[in-house]
Amino acid sequence: MKEKLMIVSLGLLPLIMVLGNSMLIPLLPSIQKSLHLSGVQTSLILSAFSIPAALCIPAVGILSDRHGRKKLIIYSLVMMIIGSVIAASSASVSSGSFAALMAGRVIQGIGAAGTTTLAMALTGDVFTGEKRAKVLGILEVYNGAGKVVAPIIGASAALVVWYAAFFVYPLAAGAALVGIVMYVREGKTGSDSVSVREYLKRAIGIVYDKRKSLFPLFFVGGLGLFLLFGILYYLSFLIEETYHIDGFFKGTAFLFPLGAMTIVSYWTGQRIKTDVALMKKLMIVGISLLFVMFGILTLIYTLPILMFCLTVAFGGLGFVLPCINMMITSAASDEERGFIVSIYGTVRFLGVALGPVIFEVWMHHERLMFIYSFLLLAAGGLWVLYQLKILSSAMGRRKVVQK
Repeated sequence: MKEKLMIVSLGLLPLIMVLGNSMLIPLLPSIQKSLHLSGVQTSLILSAFSIPAALCIPAVGILSDRHGRKKLIIYSLVMMIIGSVIAASSASVSSGSFAALMAGRVIQGIGAAGTTTLAMALTGDVFTGEKRAKVLGILEVYNGAGKVVAPIIGASAALVVWYAAFFVYPLAAGAALVGIVMYVREGKTGSDSVSVREYLKRAIGIVYDKRKSLFPLFFVGGLGLFLLFGILYYLSFLIEETYHIDGFFKGTAFLFPLGAMTIVSYWTGQRIKTDVALMKKLMIVGISLLFVMFGILTLIYTLPILMFCLTVAFGGLGFVLPCINMMITSAASDEERGFIVSIYGTVRFLGVALGPVIFEVWMHHERLMFIYSFLLLAAGGLWVLYQLKILSSAMGRRKVVQK
């Protein structure tokens, strides 16, 4: 029972991280009108959360390797609560409300640096083998489930007032904080006796030695999140301004692609176990689905076709992300896992941060937007397939990830 509560508590961390941006996506048009913002300023509401997180994740990973993950997670959740309160209070500021909102979002982002990444690293510390794969899959499910429910929560909150959504963060972070303190045990981490210089030399050496397999995984994971949040940003404005759908029903429009990703992520996490060959096969399927669906969207992107293709494409992403999580988390020993996973976390957050900003520019020329996305997928997909030699070994003998 305690192990289940531990997994639930760890699962709340990626869910809270996802709430950080996904809950605000349906609110962006309302926030833009209320605060009289430009398109770029509006996109920065999401990036102000993701960029600080991306910049802080490596430091958090290093500190967690040396001083313990649980302690860093607790500090991170407290930061998220403080940032949420500041962001929520920004609406009461007569002047400079946008600046106050940005300040709160930056503090939230700093706190978010210690959520998903450390949950993955701590899972790698505490669990091994098939159990590790299952728990990592569950974390990705919480991540996906957060993306599903967050837009509905945000859109529903907007029916009252746009800043009501910010009061959800302290409640969620507070629940996670209680669970982490009571049910999560510390994993094995490094010792302070190892100098920072020696630690970095050893950790960077691991990354360098495994760069041919790690770098394409980093890139594809970050690209998946870049496309996901960029498309969600685009959909938020498309659904409201073009089709005049708002409120709760606007939030449910995100349910199909995000729900598909969540369901497939859960299935993948349960099936892959420690089977590297199966992971490679599923990555081929996932990357192919993304590639084909975005290829179709370069030709036709009416709303029904758009929603169908995005549902299938992000269902494909549900095959890819759990496999990447397992491969990266198992690539290093306990002492350096925080550093390795933190690099991946940084790339993921950069994808989340850049998606809305770049799609804000791209979405004014929709066909080009889908062509650019298609070309990025082609480059990333071919890279990972070539470097990991998936095409030649996917049907080969079954291998097992090292425990």
